[in-house]
Amino acid sequence: MNLQSRLDSLKTRHGLLEGQICAEDQRPRPDEQVLSKLKLEKLRLKEEMERLRGAKAAN
Repeated sequence: MNLQSRLDSLKTRHGLLEGQICAEDQRPRPDEQVLSKLKLEKLRLKEEMERLRGAKAAN
């Protein structure tokens, strides 16, 4: 998998997580553990995307 396709895949997953976070947050009683897990995963993806963009810019 090349760098750009990896970034695209991460962006897609990041967007899906955003949707899951919004859906959970809209529930009458959101599960804080689920929200925390989703947000942590979203942050991890964002950090990986930033790292890959830095590597891409260095090339």
